[in-house]
Amino acid sequence: MKAIIKNILMTFSVTAAVGIATTFAQDKSANPVPTENDFYHIVTLPVPEGVELEVGGLTLLPDGSIGASTRRGDIYIIQNPYQLDGSLPYYKKFASGLHEVLGLAYKDGAFYCVQRGELTKLIDKNGDGKADVYETVYAWPISGNYHEYSYGPVIMPNGNMMVNLNVGFDNEWWRGKSLVKWRAWTLEITPDGTMTPYATGLRSPAGQGLIDGDYFYSENQGDWVGSGYIMQLNKGDFAMHPAGLRWAADPLSPVKVRTEDIYSRVNPRFNDPEGKIEDRDPKRPYKTLFEVAAEVKGMKLPAVYLPHSVLGTSTSSMVQIPKDDKFGPFAGQVIIGDQGQSRLNRIFLEKVKGEYQGAAFTFREGFESGVLRLAWGADGSLFVGQTNRGWGSKGQKLYGLERVVWAKKTPFEMKAVRAMADGFEIEFTQPVNKKAAADPDAYNVTGFTYKYHPVYGSNTIREKIHVVNAAVVSEDGLKVRLVIDSLREKYIHEIRVDDKVTSVEGNTPLLHPVAYYTLNNIPEGDKLNVPKRKPKPVHDMSGMDMTMVKPAAESKAKAATVAGVALKKNQTTKPASWTTIDQTITLGTKPGLKYDKLELTIKAGSKVKLTFTNNDDMPHNFVVVQPGQAVAVGEMAMKLGLASTKLSHIPNTPLLLFNTTLVGPGSSQTIYFVAPTKPGKYTYVCTVPGHFYVMQGTLTVVK
Repeated sequence: MKAIIKNILMTFSVTAAVGIATTFAQDKSANPVPTENDFYHIVTLPVPEGVELEVGGLTLLPDGSIGASTRRGDIYIIQNPYQLDGSLPYYKKFASGLHEVLGLAYKDGAFYCVQRGELTKLIDKNGDGKADVYETVYAWPISGNYHEYSYGPVIMPNGNMMVNLNVGFDNEWWRGKSLVKWRAWTLEITPDGTMTPYATGLRSPAGQGLIDGDYFYSENQGDWVGSGYIMQLNKGDFAMHPAGLRWAADPLSPVKVRTEDIYSRVNPRFNDPEGKIEDRDPKRPYKTLFEVAAEVKGMKLPAVYLPHSVLGTSTSSMVQIPKDDKFGPFAGQVIIGDQGQSRLNRIFLEKVKGEYQGAAFTFREGFESGVLRLAWGADGSLFVGQTNRGWGSKGQKLYGLERVVWAKKTPFEMKAVRAMADGFEIEFTQPVNKKAAADPDAYNVTGFTYKYHPVYGSNTIREKIHVVNAAVVSEDGLKVRLVIDSLREKYIHEIRVDDKVTSVEGNTPLLHPVAYYTLNNIPEGDKLNVPKRKPKPVHDMSGMDMTMVKPAAESKAKAATVAGVALKKNQTTKPASWTTIDQTITLGTKPGLKYDKLELTIKAGSKVKLTFTNNDDMPHNFVVVQPGQAVAVGEMAMKLGLASTKLSHIPNTPLLLFNTTLVGPGSSQTIYFVAPTKPGKYTYVCTVPGHFYVMQGTLTVVK
């Protein structure tokens, strides 16, 4: 294998790297401001006609080829995925007829894949490049519910394999349940098929991986889960979602947490797993996850949050960057995908008081479909397997396979953020301008967290803007120590660096100026003796454009005036002056980011009552915009930062005519509006990040 990989590397360095370097030079001459593409280039692999490569699993083979599984049940071996000497990759079908393969591994001459209901071993006995043996290693029950996805395997250092199982839904399409045994669990399976339940608390655990030998998984926002995250799991851990606790008393279970431990502590009256949300005590607010975890032994906290709508919407696969120099200055850190926003994020991890914590950063955007699976190539590049799968994604293609290649140029970035006894230390990839970096006003730090409750997602809560008392620059200019008042353990901290902090070489600002540090523990250590500063005037807690926020937040933006009465854009009560309603409309949703009606027709200037009911398993809104402005308004919503969910992803802009707020699964909202007086084809759109590219309909206004 070493000889094969050496040949790949030598050929790549002479051919492909030359072409990429040329591309970078052209991009830089066209745009002198550094971009992600200057440092990490995306190479798209052509996919042959007839191959529907909705990638569910990726793995590197000993000869440098790539194995790729699809949700349609096929497994391909992709030879020459590096496109050496300009030649095309070759796709050979290895297996077919499988059931939604959302994970793939290779060990000792065999593929291992996770189908919806089993872990399967695939063997090519006669050497013709096709599977001859489909062997069930271990099978688990399935109810037939559409949401019962299964992921894996991850092969552990001891040779056992880890598999993660999704929750399902029944009559409530958003409330996760373990309908059959071991749903919402991590299972540890030996090569001979012996299964041991490992941990529970999972909801939609789409990503798994080993980081320095420890097992991690990634989670997606939903009921009980305020935002996506990564978490390190040990045997017997309970993560967050209580559905899997249905099986915790089983003799095989290592988990000691019980269902009543969670429900009784979240709210005293909300102690029935089958109860309705309305049964809770309205006078007692929901607790945070860490407050419940402090009372429940065996409950685990996330290592790092990836704030929802800010760093993505659908957390997926993770891989650790090899500890060499083939992928730039971030060796040993973690790359994690996001399906909804078609992007990669980067995570720096450290252990403090025996627990993982760390910082998340944007890394690379612009992939052609939703990022689901990652695998390292033999040349140190990163393969990115993608699928839209009806979930929707920023990348508009249905599927794709691309490769991220480092251009041998170091971007000016926050390489790491570390917790200190009195604040944080930022390490940069290049020396900073010391004078600018020593200004405490160049940094904004905001702490926040999420609710732990049985409804879908959460706004950010308990926001606190922290005073930066000092910024101490190291002698070599590579580090800045921020001394910060009143940091809170267990909270997430947004650390925003002003663009006046530039590199010495090139005088450029940070490529990505924001980090999100999950502070599970404040370390012991010396504190710097610096004077306290007064809080500076605050106009913006999260770096957003406040012109897009304030009027929307106060619900004062006017959409129309009828009989001298001004209507809000989100008018939820019938105007007192309306004696009649000209038209009543009902609109719903369908799975796959769709409204149940793609066209609506109303009369110009008419008085309209519209009821929007969300039948999906994720939140949506209904926003009417000027013709052709759906994506523009959606992209404005993406810039709302931490406040985006609180504002229902509704920016303040004249391009937006009227709207509902964010409507959760199983809920509805009625609004009243006056149709535009100008006939034409307007657009209604869900402005949730990642949704607005596909979830649209046409509102035709006629005379």
